[in-house]
Parts: sequence; structure tokens; C-alpha cells
Amino acid sequence: MRSGIAAALALAVGLAGAFLGTRPAAAQTDEVQVYNAEIEEPGAFGLDWHNNYAAIGAKQAAFPGGVRPDGALNGVTEFSYGVNAWFELGAYMPILYTVTRDGQFLVDGAKLRALFVVPNAKERTFFYGINFELGYSARHWEPERVNQEFRPIAGLHLGRWDLIANPIVDLPLGRQMRPDFAPAERVAYNLTDAWALAVEHYADVGPIADIAPPERQQQTAYLVVDHAGAPADVEFGIGHGFTGVSDPLIFKLILTRRF
Repeated sequence: MRSGIAAALALAVGLAGAFLGTRPAAAQTDEVQVYNAEIEEPGAFGLDWHNNYAAIGAKQAAFPGGVRPDGALNGVTEFSYGVNAWFELGAYMPILYTVTRDGQFLVDGAKLRALFVVPNAKERTFFYGINFELGYSARHWEPERVNQEFRPIAGLHLGRWDLIANPIVDLPLGRQMRPDFAPAERVAYNLTDAWALAVEHYADVGPIADIAPPERQQQTAYLVVDHAGAPADVEFGIGHGFTGVSDPLIFKLILTRRF
């Protein structure tokens, strides 16, 4: 599993066409990450600090009353706990937040998650798992207050190469209960045990029953550098959107500390 480090970071979901007749695929996010089925050791805690910043983003919100992506910093602190070798619990707390271009600080909501994986995923050639999230959101963050995410995880370790897919389905609970498909993939090359280079792809193609046309889908690719070591693991990426409704320039930063 979108910093003091003040570089700033990003992914926001833009959509100038949100108010046009054909609504583009859209989804704001606090977390820009491809899950790799690795979890905390049983009895151990972890802390991730996610931040993503749309340096050049959409000038209109994804939906009426939403956050305008351009210049917005989204983030969250995420606590995790290893229950056993195949089960991890997580909580996005104390808050999910956004800082808008004009400096307004917004509280976006909170989430709980449960992650089930094959044990010892890092040592396996083929690994898999599934993550469930339940979130309660502010009106400016999601059109519906309560939302679920279902994130299957499947991947291969091939020597120094990692190939991972997260075919994510988002389901709002309320008047607009239409499952939305937002897949993410990662191809990484591990230079050493501590350093890795990767390309990641994130998409939002819209409701499964009404897929948006290609030009209305969000399609964003990131170049990513990972470093594992004290005092924290670091994942930094620069992203570019390839459709008119995607943000042209995005930064992301994830800091991870284990206890």
C-alpha cells in the first residue's frame, strides 16, 4: 500500500469534463501504491506516510463540490499490524487530508482495511492476496459517504524482476452503487536488496457496467525509485497523465517505518 520532505506529491483526479454531458472516469486518491502481498511480521506494527501532489492538475473538480486537483496535496498516515503470517490489519488514521492550492486544510475521512495474502510472499515466485477497505469520506472527497475497495493482488518474482497487478474495484455504498474499475500495475527491477527502479501504471476506466471511452479514462504512468533502509523505507515517483482528464504532472512519496 498517495511529505516533510517538502518536495510535494501527487495524484488527484482531474476532469474538466465532469460537468459535461459525458462524465469522465474519476477517483481522488490518498494512496498511489501497488500492493505486493508483503505484510508486517506477526505482532509487529508499521507506519506508512502517503503523500501525492498534483503540480499540474485539472482545474475543475471530479464532481460538484469536490476538491480541485491542481496544486492539491493529498495524504494520509496509515498504521498496520501483522496478525499472523497471512493476515494484516490497517487503519488510515488519524486523518486523511488535503491541502489545496490556496492553503486550505481539509479532512477527507478515515478508512479501515484487512489484507489477506499467501505467507512469505517475498520469497515466492508466484504470490497473491486480496485487500478489503471500508472508508467514510467527507462530501468533498467522495460523492458517497461510505465506500469499499476490493484489491486483488497477483505477481511474479522473476530473478531481479517483479511483475505485479492490482485489478482494483471501488464500490460506493449509497445512491450511486456502481462498481468502478481502477487497475494498477508495477514492473520493477531490483538493482540491489536496498534499491529498485520501477514503472507503475494507474487507471480509472469508470463504472464496470458503463466503461468510459478511452479519451475520458484516467491513464497515468510513474517512474519510481525505492530505497529500503533506516530510518525509513522511501518510495518516490514522478507521474504523467496521458489523457485529457489525467493530471499532467504528479509527484508521490511514501515513507515506511516498522516497529
